[in-house]
Amino acid sequence: MRVSRGQKWAIAFVLTVLAVAVSYLWLDRPIAYFMHDHFHNDPLFARLTLIPEMFAPLAVLAFIVLGLRALEEKPLTRLEAVTLLCAVSLVIASAIKNQLKIVFGRTWPETWVRNNPSLIQDGAYGFHPFTTGAGYESFPSGHTTAVVAVMSVLWICYPRFRILYAVIVAAVVIGLIGADFHFLSDCIAGAFIGASTGWIVVALWESGRRVRVLPEDGKDT
Repeated sequence: MRVSRGQKWAIAFVLTVLAVAVSYLWLDRPIAYFMHDHFHNDPLFARLTLIPEMFAPLAVLAFIVLGLRALEEKPLTRLEAVTLLCAVSLVIASAIKNQLKIVFGRTWPETWVRNNPSLIQDGAYGFHPFTTGAGYESFPSGHTTAVVAVMSVLWICYPRFRILYAVIVAAVVIGLIGADFHFLSDCIAGAFIGASTGWIVVALWESGRRVRVLPEDGKDT
């Protein structure tokens, strides 16, 4: 029996919800306490989280350059098309993430801005739906969403480098959790959003049949 893309996404969604629930109930707090006790203010973890910071300006640059090419009626090469899809995936995933942060209103592992309530400082732990403010924006992880939104497009379009993409994503997630910037469940949710956006963006582009960005016969060209 053939499983459709929609069914695969639904299965992944259910598994993500279960993983988030398990992490929230049994993993998030002990991991956060452990990292605080053993690696508090370790600069290595914070540096790893800087990887996605470059994606937004690169996405803007790609849009400008490729947009000017389009105005000159020059067709996109496969690489240019993939670059554009990475930028689109990043923007859409970031927009979705911003809305979900408001919906869930989760407090952070540590106190970072304006004396925000946190697990480490106040024992604050949980979701406060539709509570706005910087102190309630831990879930989902924006950095994880961003890096996976880009890497998922590359994962589909240039599969020969998948080990590299996995390493980059793992580095960012380790940095976020190690620095107590996010809970594990925040990163799980962010990864699902980013992966979903990348997958859907590529599928939408392919459905337009303007240019093929998927490898022929599973091979990169």
